[in-house]
Amino acid sequence: MRPGVVPRLAKESSVTSSVTSSVTPTVYGHPRQGPNRELKKAVEGYWKGRVSAQDLHRTAARLRSANWQQLADAGLHEVPTGDFSYYDHVLDTSVMVGAIPVRHRAAVQKDALDGYFAMARGAQDVLPLEMTKWFDTNYHYLVPELGPYTVFRADSGKQVGEFTEARALGLTARPVLLGPVTYLLLAKPAPGVAPDFEPLTLLDRLLPVYAQVLSELRASGAEWVQLDEPALVQDRTPAELNAAARAYRELGALMERPKLLVASYFDRLGEALPVLAKAPVDGLAMDFTGPAAGNLDDLAAVGGLPGKRLVAGVVDGRNIWINDFEKSLATLGTLLALADRVDVSASCSLLHVPLDVTTERDIDPHIARWLAFARQKTTETVILARGLARGTDAIAAELAANRAALASRAASALTHDPAVRARTAAVTGADARRPQPYPERAVAQRTHLGLPLLPTTTIGSFPQTGELRAARAELRAGRIGQDAYEGRIEAEIREVIAFQEKAGIDVLVHGEPERNDMVQYFAEQLTGYLATRHGWVQSYGTRYVRPPILAGDISRPEPMTLRWTRYAQSLTDRPVKGMLTGPVTMLAWSFVRDDQPLGETARQVALALRDEVNDLEEAGTSVIQVDEPALRETLPLRSSGRAAYLAWATEAFRLTTSGVRPGTQIHTHMCYAEFGDILRAIDDLDADVISLEAARSHMQVADELATAGYPREVGPGVYDIHSPRVPGVDEAADLLHKGLLAIPAERLWVNPDCGLKTRGWPETRQSLENLVAAARRVRTEVDATGA
Repeated sequence: MRPGVVPRLAKESSVTSSVTSSVTPTVYGHPRQGPNRELKKAVEGYWKGRVSAQDLHRTAARLRSANWQQLADAGLHEVPTGDFSYYDHVLDTSVMVGAIPVRHRAAVQKDALDGYFAMARGAQDVLPLEMTKWFDTNYHYLVPELGPYTVFRADSGKQVGEFTEARALGLTARPVLLGPVTYLLLAKPAPGVAPDFEPLTLLDRLLPVYAQVLSELRASGAEWVQLDEPALVQDRTPAELNAAARAYRELGALMERPKLLVASYFDRLGEALPVLAKAPVDGLAMDFTGPAAGNLDDLAAVGGLPGKRLVAGVVDGRNIWINDFEKSLATLGTLLALADRVDVSASCSLLHVPLDVTTERDIDPHIARWLAFARQKTTETVILARGLARGTDAIAAELAANRAALASRAASALTHDPAVRARTAAVTGADARRPQPYPERAVAQRTHLGLPLLPTTTIGSFPQTGELRAARAELRAGRIGQDAYEGRIEAEIREVIAFQEKAGIDVLVHGEPERNDMVQYFAEQLTGYLATRHGWVQSYGTRYVRPPILAGDISRPEPMTLRWTRYAQSLTDRPVKGMLTGPVTMLAWSFVRDDQPLGETARQVALALRDEVNDLEEAGTSVIQVDEPALRETLPLRSSGRAAYLAWATEAFRLTTSGVRPGTQIHTHMCYAEFGDILRAIDDLDADVISLEAARSHMQVADELATAGYPREVGPGVYDIHSPRVPGVDEAADLLHKGLLAIPAERLWVNPDCGLKTRGWPETRQSLENLVAAARRVRTEVDATGA
């Protein structure tokens, strides 16, 4: 059957009878937080001593039970288990295989739960694990630390326990594990281990541990176990592919094991597909959406999966637009001929989307019908499975409603603004280039700003206190007026500016007290965006965000940050940075429209932000920071798509920032990503100063920038803000010394890793005072040596 042709199942009784019994809907995983973020509240309550460990475990068990029951009630035949986590599923895998860093072992042995959280967040005397982005998503995972001395030990308590819980509810359950190859490919050498150590060399040591976990799950009654191997959708070397083949040859040969379902998502399997298709496993779960749509042709090219189960991810698990049922049924109809059994699923775990669109009372119902969150996507998989099994007549009403909703969105005035489209069409290459070269700008900026050697600054946000959140809630509820609210914001800005002046910080920020989120704040002031009230998605640990929905053409009706930046500058003679979120991050941390090329959407956002940058400069702002933490995150997983992406992404940043005078200093910021992959693109941004996360990764990025010959000013972070630890003066100074080995002092800034929104005021004050003291100490040393 050709792709794009809906299978005629409605009146073909022979087809219906042959597939009805075998087509079932499922999902890879589910959001963890609960409808009211109950998990976040319980975990943070535990950290603060207000919630006992027993009560935390009870809350988690209730949430798991509710999730499974909801999935079963929606019509899923088989529910996933093991995907629930108190913090991160990669960290859970490290616990499962016994890969506990040496510095955390005593804490884990003393109290497993507290030790687990120490690995995630650190403690005053113990550094946490490094954190970085999960492939090309905004989810952060804890990076495993491994070395040649690592000894793996199986601990299947969590996996067996959660599977047993689901079975006790009378449900058919499929445990989900992170696969051994992906686990090792995500790992890094532990501190003190040679940086060229390859964790994948530990595969033969790790596989017996996975074999034991699989055996114990089988003994507990598991018929199927899902092993997630998303790393195999990336470009892989022959050695890595051979490792995958060996891993599944050995696991598939186990005598006492459940059936193995190897899952991939986010892109095409490519050269890994024939490896897995030939492996002695019982099924593959594959993504058939977005860049992974090519899996359809690839699967046909390798001869399909005869005798095996195929879980077909045709419902996009990463975005919130409704499924095109006719297109998905066409894909599924083609797949029927390529596997022994075809089941229907979302393309990946639903962890990446909000829970339920029906709770969004502020979104126009006409527009809401274009949207599908986790619960709606679950329903979509059930509808598609029923249509595939019983024929399209069995879902005639659903198909009609789906066609109408898709047509409504395509015809909506929200999606097309002629003025915006005319402006983007008129952009030229000169609009995205500053006319002065960086060396000339650097001289103008140093003269204008008069900053000391090793200038200190912060990344933008200061602690979002309970009082600030309460003020926003009171404003929304109408209990206070706009004037009273703005008075509270002004009071917070006065406190932030006064603290920074007293602490001795050189380039100040206003602290962003008026902002709920660095993307949502701007989205609410731009045309074409929709905001949610309950659309929470996990970013890391207990940090949840509400990605806005980029639904239509983008423009800026009026200034967005000018009022608060101007007020902050009026309180001090020191420069105050204007703070904006960059165009790529505005896309990456939103649910972006899928009806036009991303580059076109980025250009629209860039022009709206350009207007803001120019207004800030005209108001006297001499330092403007345009954050792009998602630049690396959004990099295509396969190298074939990267050049085109980086071309439009860097152009969008330059289009945002290139309208200013040479003396205006443009900063950007990035965090928690593998920057080594995009060093040339970072240079192409043509920013004057870049600040980057470096504390958890021990200044690795400074070395990478130096090796690449990066010529501009750099602020590698010396304060890890995702940990409650307060770094001492010596610790920050040691990191600065490492930075100076790579970056000359005249080009080195001193700053935290990231914004301080999630921290408390006491730790923030002490940490920043220590940071300034470290900068002054090292500045004196540099002045004394003339280095």
